[in-house]
Amino acid sequence: MSATPPTPASSVNKSSTLALVGLIIAVSMTTIDQTIVALTAPTIESDLKITHSAMQWAVNAYLIATAAFFLLGGRLADVFGHKKLAIIGIIGFGSMSLLCGLAPNGDMAATWLIVFRILQGIAGALMFPAAIGIVVEGFSREKRAGAMATFFAITGAMTAIGPIAGGYLSQWTWRSVFWINVPLAVAAAIIVAIAAKPGVRRHERIDYAGAAIIAVGLGLIIFGLQQAGQWGWTSPWVIGSLILGLALVAVFVWFEQRRAHPLVRLAVFKDRGFVIATASLLFSAVAFLSTFYFLSVYGQVSLQLSAVATGLLLLTFFIGFVVAAQLGSRHFDKHGGRGVIIIGGVIGVIGFAWLAQTVSHIPSDPGAFFNSQTIPIILAGAGIGYMLSAASTDAVNRAVGASYGEVTAISQTMRNFGGALGIAVFTTVVAGALSTKITASFTALGATKADAQAAIARIGGTVSGDDDLSHLPKATQEKFLEAVQQGYADAVTWAFYGAALAMLIVVILGLLYPKGENSALFTDEAPAPSEPEPAS
Repeated sequence: MSATPPTPASSVNKSSTLALVGLIIAVSMTTIDQTIVALTAPTIESDLKITHSAMQWAVNAYLIATAAFFLLGGRLADVFGHKKLAIIGIIGFGSMSLLCGLAPNGDMAATWLIVFRILQGIAGALMFPAAIGIVVEGFSREKRAGAMATFFAITGAMTAIGPIAGGYLSQWTWRSVFWINVPLAVAAAIIVAIAAKPGVRRHERIDYAGAAIIAVGLGLIIFGLQQAGQWGWTSPWVIGSLILGLALVAVFVWFEQRRAHPLVRLAVFKDRGFVIATASLLFSAVAFLSTFYFLSVYGQVSLQLSAVATGLLLLTFFIGFVVAAQLGSRHFDKHGGRGVIIIGGVIGVIGFAWLAQTVSHIPSDPGAFFNSQTIPIILAGAGIGYMLSAASTDAVNRAVGASYGEVTAISQTMRNFGGALGIAVFTTVVAGALSTKITASFTALGATKADAQAAIARIGGTVSGDDDLSHLPKATQEKFLEAVQQGYADAVTWAFYGAALAMLIVVILGLLYPKGENSALFTDEAPAPSEPEPAS
């Protein structure tokens, strides 16, 4: 029998590039969903006649489910094939989005929305590690960092599209913020099915018991961090969730060390470069996700911008992110992870510290594309962009036995944890500073402490400051509004200083990175034991 002729390199490159496009479309659905649903939450509450608490559960359930199932998703991708799991995740995400948009009015509305948001999050957890595995397998090591930089830059920037798209789509119906995912999912699934090359499967059992332990443990930790800002760190529910979650993580580590086919090969943590790259991702996520949240609130409360205009403000952040990601990938290819982590961290420290100093000075033209805050916002985005995709590439390059889904799941779990931790801690700090400033300003203007607390309570849900103050006398509304705007601007400086501190830790981690080591030059290991994934 004659040998099969080799596929031309140009054909492989075109196919891998097309697959990358499909994966970017797919993962962009998940990043857009992180913001677009939260933005339209008030409209959904009103139309379905559900409580604010139930709607918050619908928003948070998605994030908790995604974080809890990442590790299982990574293992499933390695065992059953990255291409197959990516397609399943894409179709699942699109289907659950359709069902979310079909939520009925009445008593079942809240339960319906929460259940299908959970399933939507699980589908996202299946999709993401598989997507990274396809990118890694589709590109050679010398082109991998560039492909990863493009992937993370575009999918990250899509986070800012949420407020913009939500602003326009919700004018038709809030259901469209879910239904928009359906055609995107169809397009992504078709592209991936056609272009993604059959990957490598691992002949191993799946540790479902370990998956259950870590899913509950991580879910409790993320839940506790999410609720800490609302219930307080001294809440028995918050303390109990965090302690039980951490205990289950400890049980998981003990359990996995005794499994023949563990969910996570803990041996990967013996690699110093992997540990530092993953830790860098955690602290960059502390800065990245918390900044995204607080900049969104700042835009609407202090700058009095619409949700759409705030989305454009966030796009400024991603201008620096996207450009720097490409530069960082080139640096990584030539010199490895140490320099790229240090440089990205230093740029981030400068950008976030500068931003912290400027946000308290509300510009006279907050809606202008270029003002006093533009450069620091771009620098902040550039710092994270420069190192994030490179650190992610470094982590997957160090995969044990080419278990790309597994290490991707680990690094993404750490990013989710970092984001939740940053928002939880900084929310507490900002809330304390805000309470002090607003209470002082309101009482000086003749309002009561109850008026001040009512205004503070409304800021987290943020729409317009006018709504917060509508019950006050017309003659003094403007002064009260100015107090709210300036009060939040002063308080939020602590969040951005916190982000600068997180990036300083990234710099320190970079200094601890193994000198002279470049994972971009590592030789790919053959996975053991495995077989090619059947072509679909």
